Amino acid sequence: MTGYKAYQGNQVEGSGPLGLILLTYEALYKALGRAERAIEAGDIAAEADHTGRALEAIVELSTSLNMEEGGEVAKNLASIYNYMFKCLTEGMCSSSADHVKEVMTLVQTLREGWQQLARDHQKELADHARSSSSTQARVAANHEPAPQMAASYTG
Repeated sequence: MTGYKAYQGNQVEGSGPLGLILLTYEALYKALGRAERAIEAGDIAAEADHTGRALEAIVELSTSLNMEEGGEVAKNLASIYNYMFKCLTEGMCSSSADHVKEVMTLVQTLREGWQQLARDHQKELADHARSSSSTQARVAANHEPAPQMAASYTG
């Protein structure tokens, strides 16, 4: 295993659910960019390979949806993923990259939304940690030892 493959494995293993979604969006966006370049170069085999990788990423995103807890958001994402899948499969081998560009635009928008969610989540965790630390400090500063303990220190 190369150093880069090991790094990728560690990156995936160390990511929580939100991090895995972001990694999948990154892989999807890269695959679409490579598919677009392959189409422009007239390389049908590379187009098929990279489009296939993009489709795998879309399937991964789609199957990771929790339809019960996700409510309308999950339903809307499922519809978007279905649209992207259909768009890519219908546009394959058409000698045009328009379908890939359209999906890339959708992916970019969704990815930015997930990135903002991740930033908000990190800020929330940091705020909670600061709040928890300051609460513990206030409790410690206001803490009075139990009477028996105080007596043992003065005696």
